[in-house]
Amino acid sequence: MVLEFRQFLPTLLIVLLVVHQGSSFSTLKPTLSITKLQANVASDIILGELGSGGDGRISKKRKLTRPERKAQEREKKARRKNSNHRKHNYAARATELQGKVSPGEGRYDLHSKSISSLNIDSSADDVLKAIKRAQNLHDVHDIRAIEHFLLEKAPPNFAYGYMGSLLSRLAVAALHLGEQSLARKALDVREANYKLSARPMESAAIIRGLLRVHNVSDAFHVLDGELPLPDSESELTTEENQELIKYRALSLGSIASRHFFENELTYAIQACEMLTEIGPIVREAGLSAIDVKMPWARIVKGAAQCESKRRDGKVTALVADAELPCNLVYSVLGAMTTFPSDNDDRTYEILSNSLIRRVVFVTGAVDMKGCPVADRGEVAFIGRSNVGKSSLVNMITNRKSLAYTSKTPGKTQQFNFFAVNDKPERAREIRYGDDVGGEKDLDSFYIVDLPGFGFAKVPENIRNEWSKLMSDYVQSRKTLKTVFHLIDSRHGSTSEDVKIMKQLGEIMPKNVKYVVVLTKADKNVKGMTKKNEGKVSRDVMESLRETMKENKLGKAPVILSSAESKLGRDDIWRYLKVAAEA
Repeated sequence: MVLEFRQFLPTLLIVLLVVHQGSSFSTLKPTLSITKLQANVASDIILGELGSGGDGRISKKRKLTRPERKAQEREKKARRKNSNHRKHNYAARATELQGKVSPGEGRYDLHSKSISSLNIDSSADDVLKAIKRAQNLHDVHDIRAIEHFLLEKAPPNFAYGYMGSLLSRLAVAALHLGEQSLARKALDVREANYKLSARPMESAAIIRGLLRVHNVSDAFHVLDGELPLPDSESELTTEENQELIKYRALSLGSIASRHFFENELTYAIQACEMLTEIGPIVREAGLSAIDVKMPWARIVKGAAQCESKRRDGKVTALVADAELPCNLVYSVLGAMTTFPSDNDDRTYEILSNSLIRRVVFVTGAVDMKGCPVADRGEVAFIGRSNVGKSSLVNMITNRKSLAYTSKTPGKTQQFNFFAVNDKPERAREIRYGDDVGGEKDLDSFYIVDLPGFGFAKVPENIRNEWSKLMSDYVQSRKTLKTVFHLIDSRHGSTSEDVKIMKQLGEIMPKNVKYVVVLTKADKNVKGMTKKNEGKVSRDVMESLRETMKENKLGKAPVILSSAESKLGRDDIWRYLKVAAEA
């Protein structure tokens, strides 16, 4: 059947094409060859789509195997290599230019054949294309020719309104090619004559170019001169001020990441401190994390890499008495927490892995004598059973089984001490009793997982012992810095939570921070999205605040969190930092 169809399809298509074109049988002969060719092509296309089963059904295009795809890629690469694509014979072009003696040609001609020269008739777009081409192809001759034309030959009214932008683009290209003197000329002219028309995006690009050639002083000069913070009396939500704030923040991010990767601690820390100052202004200006698009992942990665070298003694601060954090990543974290949070998983995975490099279970204490030596800061997590405490601890440490999670409430039945960033062989020392040398890292601290109250299937006298131990621990443990009280955001404070608040409100030392963490916030949202990762009802929040006030804890911070959506991990890390720096 398919064979017969192949035989008659060309003839059928000829008739259809002739009828469609309005051709008569008298005009059929001259156009027969063309029409037949069209019909044969059409029939090949149709028959090529037919399935091999002979039932005339159209089948999908066959997916190529990996060897076939690789063969196609090699053929494409070979065709690209043998073609004239991006071939730049500068020597031949130079010989071609030597024969030109017309005014304006010769010395200032470009290697490009599409834009062979620049003159008064050239447009701003022509100059921009020439600059882009020269930068992409590392054509120093053309960059110098463009600079000579713009600074010496172009009339005063050339590219009216766009000259400042052209000089900015020229300076960036020159810095990219390492032509610092040329870039300096362009920037001087731009600052002297076109500073008022400078755009924040152009200024940020110039700062990145200056950092590329290690010109930090000029980068800060451009930052302070062209990207200053708006006046305190000006409206921050205007489009102009939002652009200014956005690109100042991005420029500071570039300074921080560049110097972290180059192991220059002083400038990197300075940039992070400036980011910490501008963070609240970003929020006040109404800019979201999506609007600013801060490269936090890159900055954290650079800080982690630099911190690793500092621990090995390969990196030191330029200023001997400079105050540095116990971990350089904490300086980035301090800046991150002031900005609108994007809760990016990649960023916080890098953050958690750099701040918590090693975690080892030290001991489970049932009395104060069983607690380890108080030689570092500590944070404690407490909450009624089944509140999601273990899941939250696993989330902030980026571990799957640091704290045991179970469907059986009350699994934690002792004071579990986890040492963070202890000496590398501490686990072997604890397990086998070996005498292991070395020192704990500067940012080492303890995470203490306290027993859950309420649903724990233990006798009342044991729960009373837990309560007494908690009182003794909070009152006498001098290295305790923060107590996280976990409460289910769906139900608010229960009777057990009220007991914990009352107990802590009576005994909490002034140097210990009390923080409420509302867990399982994702359960309050139907169809959780990136923009809505969790919430708490107004009634629950108002009731919680009232209970906290009654128990002398009214000023304590409240953090909304979720182990599922990872909400709140940045705010929790702010208080872990206090313990690490103790």
